[in-house]
Amino acid sequence: MKTILFYVRPHLARMSGGLAIKFIGTITDLLLPYILAHIIDEIVPTKDILQTVLWGALMLVCSGVCMAGNVIANRMASAVARDAARAMRHDLFAHTMRLSCRQVDSYTVPSLESRLTTDTYHVHHMLGMMQRLGVRAPILLIGGILVTAYMEPVLTLIMVATLPLIVFTVLRVSMKGIPLYTKVQHAVDDMVRVVRENIQGVRVIKALSKTDYERRRYRAVNEALVSAETKASTVMARTNPMMNVFLNIGLTAVIFVGAIRVNAGLSQPGKIIAFISYFTLISNAMMSITRMFVMYSKGIASANRIGEILNTPDDLALMETEDQKNAPYLVFDGVSFSYNGKKNNLSRISFSAAEGETIGIIGATGSGKTTVLSLLMRFYDVNEGAVRIGGRDVRSMTAGELREKFGVALQNDFIYEDTIAENIRIGREISEDAIRRAAEDAQALSFIEMYEDGFDHMLNSKGTNLSGGQKQRLLIARALAASPEILVLDDSSSALDYKTDAALRRSLRTNRPETKATLIVAQRVSSVMHCDHILVIEEGEIIAAGDHEALLAECDVYREIADSQLGGMFA
Repeated sequence: MKTILFYVRPHLARMSGGLAIKFIGTITDLLLPYILAHIIDEIVPTKDILQTVLWGALMLVCSGVCMAGNVIANRMASAVARDAARAMRHDLFAHTMRLSCRQVDSYTVPSLESRLTTDTYHVHHMLGMMQRLGVRAPILLIGGILVTAYMEPVLTLIMVATLPLIVFTVLRVSMKGIPLYTKVQHAVDDMVRVVRENIQGVRVIKALSKTDYERRRYRAVNEALVSAETKASTVMARTNPMMNVFLNIGLTAVIFVGAIRVNAGLSQPGKIIAFISYFTLISNAMMSITRMFVMYSKGIASANRIGEILNTPDDLALMETEDQKNAPYLVFDGVSFSYNGKKNNLSRISFSAAEGETIGIIGATGSGKTTVLSLLMRFYDVNEGAVRIGGRDVRSMTAGELREKFGVALQNDFIYEDTIAENIRIGREISEDAIRRAAEDAQALSFIEMYEDGFDHMLNSKGTNLSGGQKQRLLIARALAASPEILVLDDSSSALDYKTDAALRRSLRTNRPETKATLIVAQRVSSVMHCDHILVIEEGEIIAAGDHEALLAECDVYREIADSQLGGMFA
C-alpha cells in the first residue's frame, strides 16, 4: 500500500477536488427518493399542479447535478489513475534497467515483463475504481441508512439486520483474495516465459517440427493460469450470490412489513416507495463495495510485486579502494566467482594487459569465457580478488563512468526495428562520419552500400533480413562507433568467413589507435592467434597463457584445437 500512496501523493489536490465533486453528486442522488416520497405523500393529495411541477423540476435539477458531478469526477479519477500509473510504470522500468544481472536472474525476465504490464494495469484499474466508487458507495450506503432511519425507523432496523452478514462475508472472502491473486500473477509469469521463448525461437521450432511439442508446453502453462484464475475468481465470486441472498431476504421482509404498516395507517405509500428505492441504492452500494474489494485484492497483490522491484537495493554499490599506480592498464588479480554461491564458475583468474595490447580468450563452451567479460564490465561482482582498469578497481567506478569505456559486441546481442544507422548509433550522440568509419572498420560498409538507401535501410526486429555474418559485422560496427577505450568482442566473428575475419582483425590493429585494450573471446584459433596474449580457459581456470607460438609448443589443449581447426598444420 505504501507504493500506491507514494505515487498518489502528488495528485492529492486533484483527487480531493474530484472526490468533493463526487460527494456533491452522490448527495443529490440521495435526495431523489426523498423528494419523490414528498411529492407522492404531501403534494399530490393537494392537487396543486404548480407545486407538483416545481418539485418535479427540483428532481430534474438534482438529476442533472448528479449526472454532471459523476461524469466530471470520473474523468478526474481516470486522469489521476492514468498519471499515477504512468509515473509508477516509468519508475518501475527505470529500476528494472538498474537491476544487476544477478538480480535479473533472481526475478527472471518473464516476471519483470508481467510486472511492467499486467501488474501496473491492475494498479491503474484499482486506482480508478477506488476513486469512482470509494466515495459514492460508502455515501450511498451510510447516507441511505440515515435517511431511511429518519423516514421509517422500523423498516430500517429490518434492513440493517442483514448488513453484518454482508460485511462479514465480504471481509472473509477478501482476506483470501490477495494471496490467490499473487499466485495468479506467478502463473502469468510462467506463461509469459513460455510465450517469450517460443517467439524468440520460432524459426528453430518450425525447422525441427516441434510445433506440437511447444503447443503442449503452452497448453500446460495456460491451464495452470486458468486453474489459478478460476480458483481466485471462484472464491471472490462467492460474495455476489451470498450478498444477493441476504439483500433479497431483507427486501422481501421490508416489502412485507411495509405493506402491513401502510394497511395499519402507520406509514404512507410514498415512504414505502422511497424506502424501496433507498434499499436498491444501498444494495448497489454494497455490490460496488464488493467489486472494490475484488479489485483491491488484485491491485494490492500487484502493488506488492511492483514494490519488490522498486525497493530492491543496489547490490553493486560503490566501494572505496586504493588505486594502484604504474600498474598494467587492465588487471585480473586472483579473481574467483560463483553464480549460485556454491560452486565456483571462475577460480583464481589472473592476467594483465598493457595499453594497446589485445587479449584472446579461448576455451570450450561453458568454460567461463563470457563470465570473465561480465566481471570486467561489472555485470556481476567478484567473490574474491579484484578487477582493475587503469589502476582503479571497477567497484570504485560509477556505472556510467565504467560502461562508457566499453564498446561491446556480445554473443546474443540485439538488433531492433530501425535503420542501419540507428542500430549502430543506438541512441548515442555519434556523428554520421563516425558511423561510416565504424562500419568500414567492421567490414560492414560493403553490404550496407548494396542497399539503395544505404545507412537508412530499415531492418526487421532481430535483424531477420540480414545474414548471420552481416549481423555480426553490424554489431561490431556498433561497438566501434563511440571509439571506446576497451573493445570487447564475445564470439562476434563466428559467422564471418576467414577472409573477412582477417580483414577485420587487420583493421582493428591499424585503424583504432584510441583503443587501449581489446578482449576477443572466441572458439576459433584464427580469431585469437594474432593476439598479444592468449588465455586458454577450462572449467573456470586458466590452464595456459602466452602467445600463439608459445601455446602451440607448451599447451596440448590449444594445440589440439588448432590442429582440428586448421587442418593439422601444427601436428
